[in-house]
Amino acid sequence: MSSISISTLDFLKQLKKNNTREWFQEHKSVFQAEQLKVKEFYTSVLNTLRTHDDIEKMKLFRIYRDVRFSKDKTPYKSHFAGNFVRATNRLRGGYYVRIRPGESFLAGGFWEPNKDDLLRIRKEFEMDATEIREIINDKTFVNHFGTLKGTALKTAPRGFDKEHKDIDLIRLKQFIVTREFTDEEVLSPNFLNEIDASFKAMRPYFNYMSEILTTDLNGVSLID
Repeated sequence: MSSISISTLDFLKQLKKNNTREWFQEHKSVFQAEQLKVKEFYTSVLNTLRTHDDIEKMKLFRIYRDVRFSKDKTPYKSHFAGNFVRATNRLRGGYYVRIRPGESFLAGGFWEPNKDDLLRIRKEFEMDATEIREIINDKTFVNHFGTLKGTALKTAPRGFDKEHKDIDLIRLKQFIVTREFTDEEVLSPNFLNEIDASFKAMRPYFNYMSEILTTDLNGVSLID
C-alpha cells in the first residue's frame, strides 16, 4: 500500500468523537479492518526503508491508552503510530510515523538520550559544531524538516559555558526532526514516496550522530 485509506481517517475521526469502551466494542470489527490496512501500509514503509537502511524491526503501537497516571481518562488513542528500529548498536536514531486526521507527521532522531549519550553529544558540539551546522543547514534537510527540534534547558548545562557560541545546540535535551502532512498528502498515492524521501534526508544526520555515539572524543571506537 502506498497511502492511507480515507476510511481509516474517517474511523479515527469517529473514535475521537466517541472515545468510550462501549462505542469501541460496537465498532471493533471496523477497527480491526482499518488496523489491518494500516499494518499493510507500515509494512510497505518497512520494505522501502530496507532497500537503503538496515532495519531490525517495525513496531505498531497499541491503540489502547495507559490511563493510570493521566488526567485524560479516554481509553483509546485517536491515531495509529509505529516506529522502525535500526539494526546493530552502530546505527543510531529511529524512524517514527503517526497517522491522525489533521495532525499526521513523521519524525526521527533522539527523543530521550541517556545521560552518557547526552553528555557525549554536548561535548561534541562544544568541541566543534561545524559539521552538525552544515548538516542541519543543508537545503535538503531544511526543505524536509525546517530545523532541528527538541526541548532545551533554559540555561547552560552544568559544566558548559553559557556564552559558548553553540550554546543553542548544547542546551538541547532532545535532537528530533519532524515533517507534518495534511490529510490530502496522507491520502495521496505518493505518500509512501514522500515518507521515504524524508527518511533518506535524515541519513546524513543519523550518520553523524551514529559516529559520535560510537566513538570517544578522540574518535576511538567504543564498540568491540
